[in-house]
Amino acid sequence: MSQSTCNQKGCSQLGSHRHEEHLPEPAILSTILEHIGNTPLVRIDKIAKSEGLQCELLVKCEFFNAGGSVKDRIGLRMVEEAERDGRLKPGCTIIEPTSGNTGIGLALAAAVKGYRTIITLPEKMSQEKVDVLKALGAEIVRTPTEAAWDAPESHIGVAKRLNAEIPDSVILDQYANPYNPVTHFDHTAEEILRACDGRVDMLVAGAGTGGTITGIARKLKAHCPNIIIVGVDPHGSILAEPESLNTSTEGYQVEGIGYDFIPEALERAVIDRWVKSADKESFVMARRLIREEGILCGGSSGTAVAAAVKAAKELGPGKRCVVILPDSVRNYMTKFLSDDWMKAKGFTDQAMVKEQESKKLQWGGAKVADLHLKAAVTITDMSPAREAIHLMEHNGFDQLPVVSAKNGRLVGLVTLGNLLSRIASGRVG
Repeated sequence: MSQSTCNQKGCSQLGSHRHEEHLPEPAILSTILEHIGNTPLVRIDKIAKSEGLQCELLVKCEFFNAGGSVKDRIGLRMVEEAERDGRLKPGCTIIEPTSGNTGIGLALAAAVKGYRTIITLPEKMSQEKVDVLKALGAEIVRTPTEAAWDAPESHIGVAKRLNAEIPDSVILDQYANPYNPVTHFDHTAEEILRACDGRVDMLVAGAGTGGTITGIARKLKAHCPNIIIVGVDPHGSILAEPESLNTSTEGYQVEGIGYDFIPEALERAVIDRWVKSADKESFVMARRLIREEGILCGGSSGTAVAAAVKAAKELGPGKRCVVILPDSVRNYMTKFLSDDWMKAKGFTDQAMVKEQESKKLQWGGAKVADLHLKAAVTITDMSPAREAIHLMEHNGFDQLPVVSAKNGRLVGLVTLGNLLSRIASGRVG
């Protein structure tokens, strides 16, 4: 992408940063990094009609980026800008706290460019994300999901500690990096405007770091002054305004959106309206997108579309609503795509109820013993921490039951993220 000073509408609000001209994808790519951007915009017809929408509903499928998510855009851009500024040089180590997708985007760029990458990741994030990160050569440190963002054992706190200890390491900091929103201003928004011939009436996007919705909204508002920008925030997060919307402090299962602090990359002033979202409606809608539209999207995509069908009811015929779908089902094969996981979390939908009824007839007399379950892998309370870590990594577990060395009774549970976090923060020898 060519560099330029910005003379486009909306640039001034994003500050004096380098901007790029948006170019089409080459016919033959020099590296896979050139397959980031230029993602398709797809019309959603069945769900729109079933929900009674009169407007056109379009989804921007960001999982067609090379690494599988919208975060590939900022991963590459932050690396390239750090290289231009001289912060990132051959031999440097990239460290990043992330919910997974930014880590994958950074690890993808690092794999091509030859950097070492360390990713700090909360425990609740899927094993699939961990496996992809490891395949790309990244080193993983899991941290407790319940840790506050500013706690030393949080993914942010552990990343800062590692940054202080590892020479020539850099945190590119997606939460505050100006090129997070800038890259969406330069490219994602430009792609939407070109595909829609400059006519968009509503944009719906989830907010995490806030860079995606901030950057896109800045450009769309400059070109479509009457557009309505809708931010989506899960219950349990505090990003939405007014503050009275943020009534719940409980955790949530949807990954990649929502936070317990306001990231610098999020400019809430550009968002006209907020919709709070629940886990069940998010995952049920994601499964509907897969089943009814063939859109192999992730859970937060379901969040965005569930919010869109509420917000877009006010739009009449001839109007257009664009929804950002951040990532794909690849990251959640053992989570919301699994009927067993959905049932365990209490997220059963109508399709699952029908299937359960048919299975009751088929398996009504079955017993647990018929499952031929393997013996549980456990560890004693007197075992070394390194043995627990080895057992979990060897078996692909995130947690282990702990039994008493004296009588064999269950005494608790140890998680991989908690152990690694305590070791990284110096709280366990």
